[in-house]
Amino acid sequence: MSRNFYKVSLNELKKVININANDYKLYKLPQRSTENSAGYDFFLLEDIKIKPKEIKKIPTGIKAQMNEDEVLFIIIRSSLGTKHNITIANQIGVIDSDYYNNKDNEGHIFIVIKNESDEEKVFKKGDRIAQGIFTKYLKVDSDETKEKRLGGFGSTEKGE
Repeated sequence: MSRNFYKVSLNELKKVININANDYKLYKLPQRSTENSAGYDFFLLEDIKIKPKEIKKIPTGIKAQMNEDEVLFIIIRSSLGTKHNITIANQIGVIDSDYYNNKDNEGHIFIVIKNESDEEKVFKKGDRIAQGIFTKYLKVDSDETKEKRLGGFGSTEKGE
């Protein structure tokens, strides 16, 4: 298999934001900023405002294909944390390999952020909001998981 970023379909993206075909063609896939960057920057598709203490689910328009023994971690960009007091609401986003092309949302990655400050924050379309880092993971020798992903965002929860 391979490791890559792709755009979700225009129809899938239109379910969560108002976007036209031209803007769909123009938005960027995640990319590294420098030669030795570990993280791939994710860019905002539209302007956002986030009130103090508010949690906001941000669509990226991106899905990630990776090997089955890999995970994509979504982490806030350090400048957003230190300069703006913005965090990832669940601390670290975990994108499993079987999230890619799931039946509910094609594997559309959302980034859930929280404004921990006492001021409203405004970010512009095209701003870098978070970074994704691919890594391999290990399983215990006695691992016997046979469950299959049923759907999209949060679908592996079992009665939580």
